Amino acid sequence: MFSDLLKMKPLVSIIWSCLIGLPAAAQILPERLAPLEIGNSFRIHPGNVTQSEVFIARHPANEQIMAVACNAINFVPFFISEGNYATVDGGLTWYGSDTCNGNPIGFHGGDPGITIDKDGTFILTHLGRAPFVGLYSNYSTDNGLTWSDQRVISTDDLERAAVASDAIPGSAFYGRTYAVWTKLAQPFHLMFASTDNHAQLWSTPRQVNNPVLRSAGGEVAVGPGDGLYACWAGVTGSPPFKEVQVGFAASTDGGANWNVTEQAFAVNGITGVLPEKGNIRVNGLPMMAVDTTQGPRSGWIYIVTGQKNLPPAGADPDIILYRSADGGATWSAGIRVNQDPLNDGKIQYFPNIHVDRFGAVNVIFYDDRTTTSDSAGVFLARSEDGGDSWREFEICDHHFRPQPIGGLGQGYQGDVIDLTSTSARLWPVWMDNSTGIYQVWTVPVDFADVGIESGNHVPGDLLKCYPNPFPEKIVIEYLVPEPGPVSLEILDLFGRRLELLVNEWKPVGIYKTIFIPPSPGSQRYLCRILTARQAEIRSLVLSR
Repeated sequence: MFSDLLKMKPLVSIIWSCLIGLPAAAQILPERLAPLEIGNSFRIHPGNVTQSEVFIARHPANEQIMAVACNAINFVPFFISEGNYATVDGGLTWYGSDTCNGNPIGFHGGDPGITIDKDGTFILTHLGRAPFVGLYSNYSTDNGLTWSDQRVISTDDLERAAVASDAIPGSAFYGRTYAVWTKLAQPFHLMFASTDNHAQLWSTPRQVNNPVLRSAGGEVAVGPGDGLYACWAGVTGSPPFKEVQVGFAASTDGGANWNVTEQAFAVNGITGVLPEKGNIRVNGLPMMAVDTTQGPRSGWIYIVTGQKNLPPAGADPDIILYRSADGGATWSAGIRVNQDPLNDGKIQYFPNIHVDRFGAVNVIFYDDRTTTSDSAGVFLARSEDGGDSWREFEICDHHFRPQPIGGLGQGYQGDVIDLTSTSARLWPVWMDNSTGIYQVWTVPVDFADVGIESGNHVPGDLLKCYPNPFPEKIVIEYLVPEPGPVSLEILDLFGRRLELLVNEWKPVGIYKTIFIPPSPGSQRYLCRILTARQAEIRSLVLSR
Protein backbone atom coordinates (compact mmCIF):
# COMPACT_ATOMS: atom_id res chain seq x y z
CA MET A 1 0.00 0.00 0.00
CA PHE A 2 1.05 3.56 -0.65
CA SER A 3 1.56 4.43 3.01
CA ASP A 4 4.14 1.65 3.43
CA LEU A 5 6.17 3.02 0.54
CA LEU A 6 6.26 6.53 1.89
CA LYS A 7 7.40 5.29 5.28
CA MET A 8 9.76 2.70 3.69
CA LYS A 9 8.08 -0.11 5.66
CA PRO A 10 7.84 -3.69 4.26
CA LEU A 11 4.69 -4.34 2.26
CA VAL A 12 2.71 -5.86 4.15
CA SER A 13 -20.34 -16.56 -22.64
CA ILE A 14 -21.84 -14.25 -24.74
CA ILE A 15 -24.62 -16.55 -25.83
CA TRP A 16 -25.91 -17.28 -22.38
CA SER A 17 -28.61 -14.62 -22.35
CA CYS A 18 -30.24 -16.20 -25.36
CA LEU A 19 -30.34 -19.65 -23.78
CA ILE A 20 -31.67 -19.12 -20.24
CA GLY A 21 -34.38 -21.53 -19.35
CA LEU A 22 -34.12 -24.05 -22.20
CA PRO A 23 -35.32 -27.52 -21.26
CA ALA A 24 -32.57 -29.72 -19.87
CA ALA A 25 -32.27 -31.75 -23.05
CA ALA A 26 -31.86 -28.62 -25.15
CA GLN A 27 -29.49 -26.64 -22.93
CA ILE A 28 -26.13 -25.64 -24.34
CA LEU A 29 -23.42 -25.46 -21.70
CA PRO A 30 -21.55 -22.13 -21.52
CA GLU A 31 -18.25 -22.19 -23.36
CA ARG A 32 -15.05 -20.53 -22.24
CA LEU A 33 -15.32 -17.97 -24.98
CA ALA A 34 -12.79 -15.33 -25.92
CA PRO A 35 -13.55 -12.21 -23.88
CA LEU A 36 -15.86 -9.60 -25.36
CA GLU A 37 -14.12 -6.29 -25.95
CA ILE A 38 -16.42 -3.52 -24.78
CA GLY A 39 -14.19 -0.54 -25.51
CA ASN A 40 -14.56 3.24 -25.30
CA SER A 41 -12.36 3.58 -22.23
CA PHE A 42 -11.58 7.11 -21.05
CA ARG A 43 -9.72 8.96 -18.33
CA ILE A 44 -11.89 10.47 -15.61
CA HIS A 45 -9.58 13.39 -14.85
CA PRO A 46 -6.71 13.66 -17.34
CA GLY A 47 -3.63 15.49 -16.14
CA ASN A 48 0.07 15.41 -15.34
CA VAL A 49 -0.31 14.12 -11.79
CA THR A 50 0.28 10.42 -11.10
CA GLN A 51 -2.97 8.73 -10.06
CA SER A 52 -3.05 5.28 -8.47
CA GLU A 53 -5.01 3.10 -6.00
CA VAL A 54 -8.48 4.04 -7.18
CA PHE A 55 -11.88 3.59 -5.52
CA ILE A 56 -15.42 4.40 -6.62
CA ALA A 57 -18.66 4.85 -4.66
CA ARG A 58 -22.25 5.50 -5.71
CA HIS A 59 -24.85 7.65 -3.96
CA PRO A 60 -27.29 5.12 -2.43
CA ALA A 61 -30.37 7.25 -3.20
CA ASN A 62 -29.32 8.98 -6.44
CA GLU A 63 -27.46 6.80 -8.89
CA GLN A 64 -26.59 9.81 -11.05
CA ILE A 65 -24.01 10.76 -8.41
CA MET A 66 -20.75 8.83 -8.07
CA ALA A 67 -17.44 9.69 -6.41
CA VAL A 68 -13.92 8.47 -7.19
CA ALA A 69 -10.82 8.80 -5.01
CA CYS A 70 -7.20 7.87 -5.66
CA ASN A 71 -3.64 8.58 -4.62
CA ALA A 72 -2.43 11.72 -6.38
CA ILE A 73 1.32 12.33 -6.44
CA ASN A 74 3.30 15.19 -7.95
CA PHE A 75 7.06 14.73 -7.99
CA VAL A 76 8.48 18.20 -8.76
CA PRO A 77 7.80 19.70 -6.31
CA PHE A 78 6.91 16.59 -4.32
CA PHE A 79 3.30 16.70 -3.14
CA ILE A 80 0.86 13.99 -2.03
CA SER A 81 -2.89 14.23 -1.78
CA GLU A 82 -6.08 12.39 -2.66
CA GLY A 83 -7.52 12.86 -6.10
CA ASN A 84 -11.28 13.32 -5.79
CA TYR A 85 -13.57 13.29 -8.79
CA ALA A 86 -17.33 13.10 -9.18
CA THR A 87 -20.22 12.93 -11.60
CA VAL A 88 -23.77 14.14 -11.03
CA ASP A 89 -25.15 13.04 -14.42
CA GLY A 90 -24.59 9.29 -14.27
CA GLY A 91 -21.06 9.36 -15.66
CA LEU A 92 -21.73 11.54 -18.71
CA THR A 93 -19.35 14.21 -17.39
CA TRP A 94 -16.82 14.24 -14.56
CA TYR A 95 -15.22 17.02 -12.54
CA GLY A 96 -12.82 17.20 -9.61
CA SER A 97 -9.29 17.84 -8.46
CA ASP A 98 -6.04 16.03 -7.83
CA THR A 99 -5.90 17.75 -4.44
CA CYS A 100 -8.39 17.37 -1.61
CA ASN A 101 -8.99 20.96 -0.53
CA GLY A 102 -9.82 20.06 3.08
CA ASN A 103 -7.34 21.58 5.53
CA PRO A 104 -4.53 21.01 6.31
CA ILE A 105 -3.92 20.65 2.57
CA GLY A 106 -0.17 20.25 2.83
CA PHE A 107 -0.25 17.33 5.26
CA HIS A 108 -2.42 14.74 3.52
CA GLY A 109 -0.78 11.36 3.05
CA GLY A 110 -2.89 9.57 0.46
CA ASP A 111 -4.17 5.98 0.78
CA PRO A 112 -7.79 7.09 0.38
CA GLY A 113 -11.10 5.42 1.05
CA ILE A 114 -14.37 6.85 -0.27
CA THR A 115 -18.05 6.30 0.48
CA ILE A 116 -21.31 8.23 0.15
CA ASP A 117 -23.77 7.96 3.03
CA LYS A 118 -27.56 7.79 2.86
CA ASP A 119 -27.90 11.59 2.88
CA GLY A 120 -25.40 12.12 0.07
CA THR A 121 -22.42 13.19 2.18
CA PHE A 122 -19.11 12.26 0.56
CA ILE A 123 -16.76 10.81 3.19
CA LEU A 124 -13.06 10.58 2.30
CA THR A 125 -10.57 8.84 4.59
CA HIS A 126 -6.80 9.15 4.19
CA LEU A 127 -3.51 9.02 6.03
CA GLY A 128 -1.83 12.11 7.40
CA ARG A 129 1.78 13.23 7.13
CA ALA A 130 3.89 14.32 10.10
CA PRO A 131 2.98 15.92 12.39
CA PHE A 132 -0.47 14.50 11.58
CA VAL A 133 0.41 10.80 11.79
CA GLY A 134 -2.65 8.57 11.69
CA LEU A 135 -5.98 8.26 9.93
CA TYR A 136 -8.15 11.27 9.09
CA SER A 137 -11.32 12.06 7.19
CA ASN A 138 -12.85 14.96 5.31
CA TYR A 139 -16.47 15.24 4.25
CA SER A 140 -18.28 17.10 1.49
CA THR A 141 -21.92 18.14 1.37
CA ASP A 142 -21.75 19.59 -2.16
CA ASN A 143 -20.81 16.50 -4.17
CA GLY A 144 -17.08 16.92 -3.76
CA LEU A 145 -16.70 20.57 -4.72
CA THR A 146 -15.48 21.58 -1.27
CA TRP A 147 -14.27 19.55 1.68
CA SER A 148 -14.37 20.05 5.44
CA ASP A 149 -11.30 20.41 7.59
CA GLN A 150 -9.94 16.99 8.45
CA ARG A 151 -11.33 15.03 11.39
CA VAL A 152 -9.14 12.64 13.33
CA ILE A 153 -10.05 8.95 13.39
CA SER A 154 -6.84 7.47 14.80
CA THR A 155 -3.34 8.71 15.63
CA ASP A 156 -1.76 5.26 15.34
CA ASP A 157 0.72 4.27 12.67
CA LEU A 158 -1.47 2.28 10.30
CA GLU A 159 -2.24 0.93 6.85
CA ARG A 160 -4.85 2.31 4.49
CA ALA A 161 -8.37 2.19 5.89
CA ALA A 162 -11.40 0.71 4.17
CA VAL A 163 -14.67 2.56 4.57
CA ALA A 164 -18.36 1.68 4.03
CA SER A 165 -21.69 3.24 4.93
CA ASP A 166 -24.91 1.51 5.97
CA ALA A 167 -27.40 2.56 3.30
CA ILE A 168 -29.98 -0.19 3.90
CA PRO A 169 -33.36 1.31 4.92
CA GLY A 170 -34.72 -0.43 7.97
CA SER A 171 -31.29 -1.22 9.35
CA ALA A 172 -30.86 -0.37 13.01
CA PHE A 173 -27.69 1.48 11.98
CA TYR A 174 -29.01 3.15 8.82
CA GLY A 175 -26.65 6.01 7.94
CA ARG A 176 -23.71 4.87 10.08
CA THR A 177 -20.32 4.85 8.37
CA TYR A 178 -17.54 2.43 9.31
CA ALA A 179 -13.77 2.38 8.86
CA VAL A 180 -11.38 -0.54 9.47
CA TRP A 181 -7.59 -0.66 9.25
CA THR A 182 -4.54 -2.58 10.41
CA LYS A 183 -2.46 -1.05 13.19
CA LEU A 184 1.27 -1.21 12.39
CA ALA A 185 2.42 -2.34 15.83
CA GLN A 186 2.56 -5.76 17.48
CA PRO A 187 0.43 -7.82 17.29
CA PHE A 188 -0.99 -5.94 14.25
CA HIS A 189 -4.64 -5.74 15.26
CA LEU A 190 -7.46 -4.98 12.87
CA MET A 191 -8.99 -1.75 14.20
CA PHE A 192 -12.43 -0.22 13.83
CA ALA A 193 -14.24 3.13 14.24
CA SER A 194 -17.62 4.52 13.19
CA THR A 195 -19.49 7.78 12.79
CA ASP A 196 -23.20 8.57 13.05
CA ASN A 197 -22.98 12.24 12.04
CA HIS A 198 -21.54 12.31 8.52
CA ALA A 199 -17.90 12.02 9.71
CA GLN A 200 -18.01 15.13 11.84
CA LEU A 201 -17.00 12.99 14.82
CA TRP A 202 -15.71 9.40 14.98
CA SER A 203 -15.95 6.86 17.77
CA THR A 204 -12.88 5.89 19.75
CA PRO A 205 -10.99 3.20 17.79
CA ARG A 206 -11.37 -0.36 19.05
CA GLN A 207 -9.61 -3.57 18.10
CA VAL A 208 -11.57 -6.21 16.22
CA ASN A 209 -9.26 -9.19 16.61
CA ASN A 210 -6.36 -10.47 18.68
CA PRO A 211 -4.24 -12.18 16.03
CA VAL A 212 -1.45 -14.70 16.32
CA LEU A 213 -0.35 -13.98 12.74
CA ARG A 214 0.00 -10.32 11.89
CA SER A 215 -3.03 -8.82 10.14
CA ALA A 216 -2.66 -7.10 6.78
CA GLY A 217 -5.11 -5.15 4.71
CA GLY A 218 -8.65 -4.92 6.02
CA GLU A 219 -12.01 -4.63 4.29
CA VAL A 220 -15.47 -3.74 5.61
CA ALA A 221 -18.95 -4.30 4.16
CA VAL A 222 -22.55 -3.92 5.28
CA GLY A 223 -25.22 -6.55 4.73
CA PRO A 224 -28.92 -7.15 5.36
CA GLY A 225 -30.25 -7.83 8.85
CA ASP A 226 -27.89 -5.36 10.55
CA GLY A 227 -24.95 -7.38 9.27
CA LEU A 228 -21.51 -5.76 9.49
CA TYR A 229 -18.51 -7.69 8.20
CA ALA A 230 -14.74 -7.28 8.13
CA CYS A 231 -12.00 -9.39 6.59
CA TRP A 232 -8.20 -9.25 6.46
CA ALA A 233 -5.20 -11.35 5.55
CA GLY A 234 -3.15 -13.26 8.09
CA VAL A 235 0.46 -13.04 6.88
CA THR A 236 3.79 -14.60 7.71
CA GLY A 237 5.94 -12.83 10.28
CA SER A 238 8.81 -11.81 8.00
CA PRO A 239 9.14 -10.18 4.58
CA PRO A 240 7.52 -10.46 2.14
CA PHE A 241 4.66 -11.02 4.62
CA LYS A 242 2.93 -13.61 2.47
CA GLU A 243 -0.82 -14.14 2.88
CA VAL A 244 -1.53 -17.62 4.29
CA GLN A 245 -5.05 -17.19 5.65
CA VAL A 246 -8.05 -14.87 5.57
CA GLY A 247 -9.60 -13.74 8.83
CA PHE A 248 -13.24 -12.75 9.15
CA ALA A 249 -15.36 -10.96 11.73
CA ALA A 250 -19.11 -10.36 11.92
CA SER A 251 -21.19 -7.99 14.03
CA THR A 252 -24.95 -7.48 14.32
CA ASP A 253 -24.80 -4.60 16.80
CA GLY A 254 -23.02 -1.95 14.78
CA GLY A 255 -19.54 -3.04 15.75
CA ALA A 256 -20.01 -3.09 19.52
CA ASN A 257 -19.20 -6.82 19.52
CA TRP A 258 -17.53 -9.02 16.92
CA ASN A 259 -17.56 -12.75 16.27
CA VAL A 260 -14.01 -13.35 15.05
CA THR A 261 -12.50 -16.23 13.07
CA GLU A 262 -8.79 -15.75 12.53
CA GLN A 263 -8.66 -18.41 9.80
CA ALA A 264 -11.89 -18.46 7.87
CA PHE A 265 -9.99 -20.25 5.10
CA ALA A 266 -6.39 -20.86 4.06
CA VAL A 267 -4.87 -19.02 1.10
CA ASN A 268 -1.53 -18.79 -0.68
CA GLY A 269 -1.22 -15.17 -1.69
CA ILE A 270 0.89 -13.74 -4.48
CA THR A 271 2.79 -11.15 -2.42
CA GLY A 272 6.06 -10.36 -4.15
CA VAL A 273 7.04 -8.94 -7.54
CA LEU A 274 6.11 -9.85 -11.09
CA PRO A 275 9.36 -10.03 -13.11
CA GLU A 276 7.38 -10.20 -16.35
CA LYS A 277 5.83 -6.81 -15.62
CA GLY A 278 8.74 -4.61 -14.71
CA ASN A 279 9.02 -6.12 -11.22
CA ILE A 280 5.87 -4.38 -10.04
CA ARG A 281 4.91 -5.34 -6.51
CA VAL A 282 1.68 -7.28 -6.00
CA ASN A 283 -0.24 -8.85 -3.14
CA GLY A 284 -3.09 -11.26 -2.46
CA LEU A 285 -5.02 -9.18 0.05
CA PRO A 286 -8.74 -10.06 0.22
CA MET A 287 -11.55 -7.86 -1.12
CA MET A 288 -15.18 -8.33 -0.06
CA ALA A 289 -18.78 -7.66 -1.16
CA VAL A 290 -22.21 -8.60 0.17
CA ASP A 291 -25.46 -9.26 -1.72
CA THR A 292 -27.91 -6.62 -0.43
CA THR A 293 -30.66 -7.41 -2.95
CA GLN A 294 -33.92 -9.13 -2.07
CA GLY A 295 -32.96 -12.06 -4.27
CA PRO A 296 -32.34 -15.72 -3.40
CA ARG A 297 -28.75 -15.02 -2.33
CA SER A 298 -29.52 -11.99 -0.19
CA GLY A 299 -26.91 -11.71 2.56
CA TRP A 300 -24.34 -13.93 0.83
CA ILE A 301 -20.79 -12.74 1.45
CA TYR A 302 -18.11 -12.98 -1.23
CA ILE A 303 -14.34 -12.60 -0.83
CA VAL A 304 -11.78 -12.61 -3.66
CA THR A 305 -8.00 -12.95 -3.45
CA GLY A 306 -5.03 -13.36 -5.77
CA GLN A 307 -3.39 -16.75 -5.26
CA LYS A 308 -1.12 -19.37 -6.80
CA ASN A 309 0.08 -22.90 -6.06
CA LEU A 310 -2.94 -23.75 -3.92
CA PRO A 311 -5.86 -25.43 -5.71
CA PRO A 312 -7.97 -24.30 -7.41
CA ALA A 313 -5.25 -21.73 -8.26
CA GLY A 314 -2.51 -22.89 -10.57
CA ALA A 315 1.19 -22.19 -10.79
CA ASP A 316 0.58 -18.67 -12.10
CA PRO A 317 -1.48 -15.99 -10.29
CA ASP A 318 -5.23 -16.65 -10.44
CA ILE A 319 -8.31 -14.98 -8.95
CA ILE A 320 -10.00 -17.16 -6.31
CA LEU A 321 -13.42 -16.54 -4.77
CA TYR A 322 -14.91 -17.80 -1.50
CA ARG A 323 -18.54 -17.38 -0.46
CA SER A 324 -20.62 -17.76 2.65
CA ALA A 325 -24.40 -18.18 2.78
CA ASP A 326 -24.63 -18.11 6.59
CA GLY A 327 -23.12 -14.80 7.63
CA GLY A 328 -19.54 -16.06 7.58
CA ALA A 329 -20.04 -19.06 9.87
CA THR A 330 -18.91 -21.40 7.08
CA TRP A 331 -17.17 -20.83 3.75
CA SER A 332 -17.13 -22.58 0.42
CA ALA A 333 -14.06 -24.12 -1.10
CA GLY A 334 -12.18 -21.80 -3.41
CA ILE A 335 -13.69 -21.08 -6.83
CA ARG A 336 -11.41 -20.07 -9.70
CA VAL A 337 -12.86 -16.93 -11.28
CA ASN A 338 -10.68 -16.50 -14.38
CA GLN A 339 -11.60 -19.06 -17.01
CA ASP A 340 -8.39 -19.39 -19.00
CA PRO A 341 -6.76 -22.85 -18.96
CA LEU A 342 -5.05 -23.76 -15.70
CA ASN A 343 -1.26 -23.26 -15.65
CA ASP A 344 -1.24 -21.49 -19.01
CA GLY A 345 1.33 -18.93 -17.87
CA LYS A 346 -1.17 -16.08 -17.88
CA ILE A 347 -1.28 -13.72 -14.93
CA GLN A 348 -4.33 -12.28 -13.17
CA TYR A 349 -3.92 -9.89 -10.24
CA PHE A 350 -5.46 -7.10 -8.13
CA PRO A 351 -9.11 -8.26 -8.09
CA ASN A 352 -12.01 -6.34 -6.62
CA ILE A 353 -15.63 -7.39 -6.30
CA HIS A 354 -19.13 -5.89 -6.48
CA VAL A 355 -22.67 -7.31 -6.34
CA ASP A 356 -25.11 -5.41 -8.58
CA ARG A 357 -28.89 -4.93 -8.33
CA PHE A 358 -29.51 -8.21 -10.16
CA GLY A 359 -27.61 -10.11 -7.47
CA ALA A 360 -24.84 -10.86 -9.97
CA VAL A 361 -21.26 -11.08 -8.74
CA ASN A 362 -18.82 -8.93 -10.72
CA VAL A 363 -15.03 -9.21 -10.35
CA ILE A 364 -12.58 -6.80 -12.00
CA PHE A 365 -8.87 -7.62 -12.36
CA TYR A 366 -5.77 -7.10 -14.47
CA ASP A 367 -5.08 -9.90 -16.97
CA ASP A 368 -2.53 -10.52 -19.72
CA ARG A 369 -4.15 -13.40 -21.62
CA THR A 370 -4.82 -11.26 -24.73
CA THR A 371 -1.45 -9.53 -24.81
CA THR A 372 2.22 -10.15 -24.15
CA SER A 373 3.53 -11.15 -20.74
CA ASP A 374 5.05 -7.72 -20.11
CA SER A 375 1.65 -6.03 -20.57
CA ALA A 376 -1.85 -6.18 -19.13
CA GLY A 377 -5.48 -5.43 -19.85
CA VAL A 378 -8.53 -5.12 -17.63
CA PHE A 379 -11.07 -7.93 -17.41
CA LEU A 380 -14.52 -8.32 -15.88
CA ALA A 381 -15.78 -11.72 -14.76
CA ARG A 382 -19.50 -11.96 -14.06
CA SER A 383 -21.56 -14.68 -12.38
CA GLU A 384 -25.34 -14.72 -12.18
CA ASP A 385 -25.45 -17.87 -10.03
CA GLY A 386 -23.41 -16.92 -7.00
CA GLY A 387 -20.07 -17.97 -8.46
CA ASP A 388 -20.92 -21.40 -9.87
CA SER A 389 -20.29 -20.26 -13.45
CA TRP A 390 -18.59 -17.23 -15.01
CA ARG A 391 -18.57 -15.23 -18.20
CA GLU A 392 -15.65 -12.92 -18.95
CA PHE A 393 -15.24 -9.67 -20.84
CA GLU A 394 -12.21 -7.58 -21.67
CA ILE A 395 -13.47 -4.14 -20.76
CA CYS A 396 -10.57 -1.86 -21.71
CA ASP A 397 -9.94 -0.88 -25.32
CA HIS A 398 -6.16 -0.91 -24.94
CA HIS A 399 -3.33 -2.63 -23.11
CA PHE A 400 -0.57 -1.08 -21.07
CA ARG A 401 2.89 -2.07 -19.90
CA PRO A 402 3.05 -2.00 -16.08
CA GLN A 403 6.09 -0.30 -14.60
CA PRO A 404 6.89 0.80 -11.05
CA ILE A 405 6.25 4.44 -10.27
CA GLY A 406 9.76 5.76 -9.70
CA GLY A 407 10.59 7.28 -6.34
CA LEU A 408 7.85 5.49 -4.41
CA GLY A 409 9.62 2.38 -3.20
CA GLN A 410 10.38 -0.99 -4.74
CA GLY A 411 7.87 -2.02 -7.37
CA TYR A 412 5.04 0.33 -6.43
CA GLN A 413 2.30 0.67 -9.04
CA GLY A 414 -0.68 1.04 -6.72
CA ASP A 415 -2.56 -2.08 -5.71
CA VAL A 416 -6.30 -1.33 -5.77
CA ILE A 417 -8.84 -1.06 -8.58
CA ASP A 418 -12.59 -0.99 -8.06
CA LEU A 419 -16.10 -1.01 -9.51
CA THR A 420 -19.69 -0.08 -8.68
CA SER A 421 -22.97 -0.06 -10.61
CA THR A 422 -26.12 1.87 -11.38
CA SER A 423 -29.41 0.35 -12.52
CA ALA A 424 -28.24 0.39 -16.13
CA ARG A 425 -24.51 -0.29 -16.11
CA LEU A 426 -21.36 -1.23 -14.29
CA TRP A 427 -18.69 1.39 -13.60
CA PRO A 428 -15.18 -0.08 -13.20
CA VAL A 429 -12.15 2.12 -12.45
CA TRP A 430 -8.48 1.26 -12.76
CA MET A 431 -5.12 2.94 -13.30
CA ASP A 432 -2.75 2.38 -16.19
CA ASN A 433 0.21 4.17 -17.72
CA SER A 434 -0.72 3.93 -21.39
CA THR A 435 -0.38 7.72 -21.72
CA GLY A 436 3.07 7.66 -20.13
CA ILE A 437 1.83 8.35 -16.62
CA TYR A 438 -0.51 6.38 -14.36
CA GLN A 439 -4.02 7.79 -14.67
CA VAL A 440 -7.52 6.71 -13.59
CA TRP A 441 -9.53 5.11 -16.40
CA THR A 442 -13.10 3.87 -16.68
CA VAL A 443 -15.56 2.49 -19.20
CA PRO A 444 -19.36 2.25 -18.78
CA VAL A 445 -20.41 -1.38 -19.19
CA ASP A 446 -24.10 -1.61 -20.07
CA PHE A 447 -25.87 -4.59 -18.59
CA ALA A 448 -27.03 -5.34 -22.14
CA ASP A 449 -23.37 -5.98 -23.01
CA VAL A 450 -23.04 -8.63 -20.30
CA GLY A 451 -26.24 -10.56 -20.92
CA ILE A 452 -29.04 -8.45 -19.42
CA GLU A 453 -31.17 -6.95 -22.17
CA SER A 454 -32.94 -3.63 -21.78
CA GLY A 455 -34.82 -0.93 -23.57
CA ASN A 456 -37.52 -2.48 -25.76
CA HIS A 457 -40.38 -3.22 -23.37
CA VAL A 458 -43.11 -0.96 -22.08
CA PRO A 459 -44.93 -1.40 -18.75
CA GLY A 460 -47.35 -4.31 -18.94
CA ASP A 461 -45.64 -5.76 -22.02
CA LEU A 462 -44.02 -8.89 -20.58
CA LEU A 463 -43.48 -10.96 -23.73
CA LYS A 464 -41.98 -10.35 -27.14
CA CYS A 465 -41.71 -13.36 -29.47
CA TYR A 466 -39.89 -13.17 -32.81
CA PRO A 467 -39.94 -13.97 -35.60
CA ASN A 468 -43.63 -14.83 -35.45
CA PRO A 469 -44.61 -16.81 -37.52
CA PHE A 470 -41.32 -18.71 -37.18
CA PRO A 471 -39.79 -21.39 -39.44
CA GLU A 472 -37.83 -23.54 -36.95
CA LYS A 473 -37.26 -21.73 -33.68
CA ILE A 474 -38.52 -18.62 -31.97
CA VAL A 475 -36.83 -16.18 -29.60
CA ILE A 476 -38.89 -15.42 -26.51
CA GLU A 477 -37.89 -12.21 -24.78
CA TYR A 478 -39.49 -11.69 -21.40
CA LEU A 479 -39.56 -8.90 -18.87
CA VAL A 480 -39.31 -9.47 -15.12
CA PRO A 481 -40.68 -6.18 -13.71
CA GLU A 482 -39.89 -6.96 -10.07
CA PRO A 483 -37.84 -9.62 -8.27
CA GLY A 484 -39.76 -12.83 -7.69
CA PRO A 485 -40.76 -16.24 -9.03
CA VAL A 486 -41.13 -16.54 -12.80
CA SER A 487 -42.76 -19.31 -14.79
CA LEU A 488 -42.47 -19.38 -18.60
CA GLU A 489 -44.23 -22.25 -20.37
CA ILE A 490 -45.40 -23.45 -23.76
CA LEU A 491 -49.04 -24.60 -23.96
CA ASP A 492 -51.14 -26.20 -26.63
CA LEU A 493 -54.35 -24.53 -27.78
CA PHE A 494 -56.27 -26.36 -25.04
CA GLY A 495 -54.06 -24.85 -22.33
CA ARG A 496 -52.13 -28.04 -21.59
CA ARG A 497 -48.45 -27.56 -20.75
CA LEU A 498 -46.09 -28.91 -23.36
CA GLU A 499 -42.83 -27.49 -22.08
CA LEU A 500 -41.62 -25.55 -19.04
CA LEU A 501 -38.90 -23.15 -20.16
CA VAL A 502 -38.31 -21.23 -16.95
CA ASN A 503 -39.35 -21.93 -13.37
CA GLU A 504 -37.19 -20.01 -10.92
CA TRP A 505 -36.71 -16.82 -8.93
CA LYS A 506 -35.46 -13.97 -11.13
CA PRO A 507 -34.15 -10.49 -10.37
CA VAL A 508 -35.47 -7.51 -12.33
CA GLY A 509 -34.35 -7.62 -15.94
CA ILE A 510 -35.11 -8.59 -19.50
CA TYR A 511 -34.12 -12.09 -20.56
CA LYS A 512 -34.21 -14.27 -23.65
CA THR A 513 -34.73 -17.95 -24.32
CA ILE A 514 -35.41 -20.05 -27.41
CA PHE A 515 -38.25 -22.47 -28.13
CA ILE A 516 -37.72 -25.23 -30.71
CA PRO A 517 -40.94 -27.21 -31.35
CA PRO A 518 -40.78 -30.99 -31.46
CA SER A 519 -40.95 -32.58 -34.86
CA PRO A 520 -43.58 -33.54 -35.82
CA GLY A 521 -45.61 -31.06 -33.85
CA SER A 522 -48.44 -28.60 -33.89
CA GLN A 523 -48.53 -25.47 -36.03
CA ARG A 524 -49.78 -23.26 -33.19
CA TYR A 525 -48.73 -22.81 -29.57
CA LEU A 526 -49.31 -20.50 -26.66
CA CYS A 527 -46.52 -18.94 -24.60
CA ARG A 528 -47.48 -17.94 -21.07
CA ILE A 529 -45.48 -16.04 -18.47
CA LEU A 530 -46.42 -15.76 -14.81
CA THR A 531 -44.53 -13.26 -12.63
CA ALA A 532 -45.12 -12.21 -9.04
CA ARG A 533 -48.06 -9.96 -9.95
CA GLN A 534 -48.66 -10.26 -13.69
CA ALA A 535 -49.41 -12.81 -16.38
CA GLU A 536 -49.41 -12.66 -20.15
CA ILE A 537 -50.01 -15.03 -23.10
CA ARG A 538 -48.78 -14.81 -26.69
CA SER A 539 -49.77 -16.97 -29.65
CA LEU A 540 -46.90 -18.62 -31.55
CA VAL A 541 -47.31 -19.77 -35.15
CA LEU A 542 -45.01 -22.32 -36.79
CA SER A 543 -44.67 -21.64 -40.52
CA ARG A 544 -42.79 -24.75 -41.75
